[in-house]
Amino acid sequence: MDLAPEIAAARDHFARRLAVETDCSDVHAALESGAPGFVLIDTRNQEAWDQGHVRGAIHMPKPDMPARIPAEFAPGTAFVVYCWGPGCNGATRAGLIISELGYAVKEMIGGFEYWAREGLPVDAVDASGAHVDATRDVDPLTGPLPKAGVRISCAC
Repeated sequence: MDLAPEIAAARDHFARRLAVETDCSDVHAALESGAPGFVLIDTRNQEAWDQGHVRGAIHMPKPDMPARIPAEFAPGTAFVVYCWGPGCNGATRAGLIISELGYAVKEMIGGFEYWAREGLPVDAVDASGAHVDATRDVDPLTGPLPKAGVRISCAC
């Protein structure tokens, strides 16, 4: 039995996914580098943003994107978008909007849910409008627990 067609199909499938998806760990590493090569956008509504968002993200709900992106970002800007989490397709919809505007875009799989559950830096907006640290402890079901203050990478 010739498995070459199935192997090629699998390779093509995973290559297509990696072309349009990234994960929380890779986004965090890129942000920590100081030169991530993309603009990170939180696509959720104001209430969700205020409750908690990825430190370093900008807030841009989907309805605002068609006007704001071309006005605020030069052609050639790359984006990473996220929404609540795996049960939400808001980031997928945002990716479609941004790509239709002619920009490169990737979706951060896991969304804000997995960012927060992995103990990555989270800001919230308090009653005065100030950004405050809202980082949570690592959920042992979603990420390796840090040891002696050092974050452990899953090395995936």
